[in-house]
Amino acid sequence: MKPSTRHHLFKAGWLSAATLALLGVFALYTRPAFLVTLVDQIWACF
Repeated sequence: MKPSTRHHLFKAGWLSAATLALLGVFALYTRPAFLVTLVDQIWACF
């Protein structure tokens, strides 16, 4: 495998992982119960 091909595959892998992570976070924010729990936990710090 050529180094340039390996670099492109590595970059595509990281891009895919980042996209999946962002989609996962977005999916959590569409659930109202999760948002209430998150706000309660943040409020408990103060």
